[in-house]
Amino acid sequence: MIYPPITNCKALFSLLTPCFRMRLRQGRQCKHMRILGIETSCDETGVAIYDSERGLLADRLYSQVALHAAYGGVVPELASRDHIRKTLPMIDQTLAMAKLEGSDIDGVAYTAGPGLVGALMVGAAIARSLAYAWSVPAVAVHHMEGHLLAPMLEPDPPQFPLVALLVSGGHTQLVRVEGIGRYQLLGESLDDAAGEAFDKTAKMLGLPYPGGPHVARLAIRGNPGRYQFPRPMTKRPGLDFSFSGLKTFTLNTIASETRQGAPLDDQTRADIAAAFEEAVVDTLALKCRRALRQTGLTQLVIAGGVSANVQLRQKLEAMCAQLDCRVYYARPQFCTDNGAMIAYAGCQRLLAGECQDLGIEVRGRWPLEELGALDRGNG
Repeated sequence: MIYPPITNCKALFSLLTPCFRMRLRQGRQCKHMRILGIETSCDETGVAIYDSERGLLADRLYSQVALHAAYGGVVPELASRDHIRKTLPMIDQTLAMAKLEGSDIDGVAYTAGPGLVGALMVGAAIARSLAYAWSVPAVAVHHMEGHLLAPMLEPDPPQFPLVALLVSGGHTQLVRVEGIGRYQLLGESLDDAAGEAFDKTAKMLGLPYPGGPHVARLAIRGNPGRYQFPRPMTKRPGLDFSFSGLKTFTLNTIASETRQGAPLDDQTRADIAAAFEEAVVDTLALKCRRALRQTGLTQLVIAGGVSANVQLRQKLEAMCAQLDCRVYYARPQFCTDNGAMIAYAGCQRLLAGECQDLGIEVRGRWPLEELGALDRGNG
């Protein structure tokens, strides 16, 4: 048989085996699916398998922290190369943990953005290749939608509608969520994200990468009342954030303490860390209070790496108790980047019949509001 020239992905898609096209059609009505999720957006390789009836079957996570620590931050090219080395072996390990074969998988979900383009391409290429080899559909997942839905992996998940605070190294956003894919941006950071401010403060204090958890641990021994750090953009109306000024205030505080040439003593470092952390937490909590009042909603979700911060959780729990609201968050292992959140988000979209052809497209930047809403009951 002579095939027509393949000039684009749609032409290639038309040549797929009848079995593959049948599986894609079946996926649109399927009520039970086992989804392999792949996360490679930055410096963690995450792989998981989610069953739409039984829940999370297995998940594996590999962190590149040791690889990038010497550079004080993520080196994109090194991150991409490490994903190449780790992803396929981790898929084999995850299948073995779940006691499954590739033929048992009903779909593949992968992070398509936002993130480091080279790292995203690794996960996308592997996911598309496996989907083709297994004759199953594949779906591109938005990284921040994965974070937003991570609390759904818990035994007592929130119900829509809700307000979500997405707070990580690259994002600080308040979002009104009516359902999966139905997002309204309420406010966001105009400069540094909260997690980025944590990391930069850690560097100023001589703490190792990644800085956020180290700042939080140091702050436990500190006295936040020693310094009066500002709560940026809290005296003006609105739900936007700004943390660059807080970072500068931290730098100036350190400079004033070292003006005589002596290095910071341990207690001063702890006090600065505590004051900085309290300022960030207070700012986030105040904006969340405003968002709940403005929307009239009574459920708050916090997601992303910074949502693992103990002080933030305690502050939001106390605030929600006063407002007769409730706050939800994922267990710490699902706050950072992971494959479980991608498998869950992909499962919901595949169950609704969403899938793409074999074209590989990733997006370094991808506004959450551009996602389409699900046609089904939002899982």
